[in-house]
Amino acid sequence: ESRGLGDVYKRQVERRVIKEGTMDKRISVISIIVYERDQAAKVNAVLHEYADYIIGSMGLPYEKKGVSIISVVMDAPMSCTSALSGKLGMIDGVTAKCNTAKI
Repeated sequence: ESRGLGDVYKRQVERRVIKEGTMDKRISVISIIVYERDQAAKVNAVLHEYADYIIGSMGLPYEKKGVSIISVVMDAPMSCTSALSGKLGMIDGVTAKCNTAKI
């Protein structure tokens, strides 16, 4: 029996959904440093896109150095955590680093 590319793609998507939905979820902490305060709205907009995966967050303005420091804790598939960290890191004046535990 011949299988078309559509069938192969469909199975790959089904495997990814199953994996991301159950086994691949991990606890991660994303550390964000905002060097330019006018970028805060962009940071918040990106964080809002992933609100379903965010367990909690803490933000600290550090006036002495002129930066804001944000920690975001997530329970999410690695693909979501990586996507969020990547999107944040692409914002000018913002850095983001991720630390992940497989739990």
